[in-house]
Amino acid sequence: MAVKIRLKRMGAKKAPFYRVVVADSRSPRDGRFIDLIGTYNPLTTPAEIKLNEEVAIKWLNNGAIPTDTVKNLFSKAGIMEKYHNLKQGK
Repeated sequence: MAVKIRLKRMGAKKAPFYRVVVADSRSPRDGRFIDLIGTYNPLTTPAEIKLNEEVAIKWLNNGAIPTDTVKNLFSKAGIMEKYHNLKQGK
């Protein structure tokens, strides 16, 4: 089972709000998910990103693949750097 970390769209029409979720790659975008990692609100200035770092790093260690957008969000939050340091043993 291929597991991805991706965005689930919430909110009203023309007012998007996203949840960062861990889901099976075969499930639909807004469908079933395994775990909720955080939220992302692009409408605020600056964009509001709330992530649970411990859970995100746990899923990355277990082999979950983040989408390009989620990878950018993780980089802005500093999670990708922490993950790479853990992999290198620093």
